[in-house]
Amino acid sequence: MKFAHSVRRTAAVLATSAFVAFASQSFAQDISDAHLKAARAAIGALKATEQYDLLLPAAAQILKEQLIQQNPDLTDLITTTVDEKALALAPRRADLEREAATVYARTFSEADLNAITAFYSSDAGKKLLTEGVIVTREVTKAVDIWQRGIQRDLATEVGKHIEQVVDAQVKADQAAGGGAAAAPAPAPAPEQPAQEGEAPALQGLDQPVQ
Repeated sequence: MKFAHSVRRTAAVLATSAFVAFASQSFAQDISDAHLKAARAAIGALKATEQYDLLLPAAAQILKEQLIQQNPDLTDLITTTVDEKALALAPRRADLEREAATVYARTFSEADLNAITAFYSSDAGKKLLTEGVIVTREVTKAVDIWQRGIQRDLATEVGKHIEQVVDAQVKADQAAGGGAAAAPAPAPAPEQPAQEGEAPALQGLDQPVQ
């Protein structure tokens, strides 16, 4: 039957996803009850798993849509059945809390968890939880503005310095070249007067005869 095959196929996909999600946690080391209790308290103070409360309702809604799309004539039956079965699975939400507590207990000592609980149960900790998203968003905006400014100023300073160095080098090269061109030519050697009794040297004797 088409409907039965659809249900089995969808169930297999969901089962595989669930296995992948929790397989890495199945070999958790032994943790004391007191340590797990401290972990659960910290998770509660942090509200760390509240966002997962909608996972089962979301899964139920997705399953409804998939099955109804494939079997529109069974809409009422699908809706009723999915809602009933989802409600029956609701107690398994505790499994997720236990897994999360195990992760926290493996990561933090019991003393650490108690300190986390104490802080996030205080007024300051509660305010950090409620205002933290807003603060993070505002800090991100400030970082973006600062980054643009520092990039602009860096480019300006680098360009200015390179321009100064290049200009100085050009001027130095021009000064060196101009000095060599302006250097006076050596003066011609003075003519030696003819010795007494000696005929003066004739000019132009080395020129070819025309």
